[in-house]
Amino acid sequence: MITLRDFKMSDVGRLVDILNQPSVTQFLSTKIPSPYTKEDATWWIQEGSKEGFIRAVEYDGELVGCIGVNPGNFEYERAGEVGYWLCSSHWRKGIMRDALRQIIALTFSNTSIERIFACVFSSNLASQKLLLDAGFKQEAILQRAIFKNGRFYDSHIFAILR
Repeated sequence: MITLRDFKMSDVGRLVDILNQPSVTQFLSTKIPSPYTKEDATWWIQEGSKEGFIRAVEYDGELVGCIGVNPGNFEYERAGEVGYWLCSSHWRKGIMRDALRQIIALTFSNTSIERIFACVFSSNLASQKLLLDAGFKQEAILQRAIFKNGRFYDSHIFAILR
C-alpha cells in the first residue's frame, strides 16, 4: 500500500540511507547535499519539506521516497514543477507511478495550480516513461540545458494540465 504523508523526525535515518545511494541521486538536483547527513535530513524534515506541496512516499509502512510539486512565483504561480525520488530497492514496482497519480490529484484538488511540469535528464529514460504513463505530454527538449558532474544533458520537459 502506497501512502503520501508528511515527513517526520523518525525518517532521518532512512533519508540518510536513501540519499547516499548514487543510483538514486544521479538525476537529482545538486541542491541535495552529497554526502547527505543527519543534519541535512533534519533540516529537510523541519523546514525544506514544508515549502511547496511535498510528501514522503511510504510503502507498507516504510519510507521509500519523496514526491512534491513546487509552485512557481509571480506570473508562474499557477504552474508547479513535480520532482520525486525512490529508493533503488523499490524501483519497477509501480510505487512511483501510484505516488505520481496521487500527487497530481492532490495538487489539482487542493491548489490553484493548472499545469504540472517536469524537467528530466536525457539519460533518465525510466522517468520519461513514468511521466508519459501518468498522462504527461512531452513539450520540449532543451539541448545542453543541464550541467552536472562535469557533463551536459538535454532537459526533456513534460507537462499535464488540470
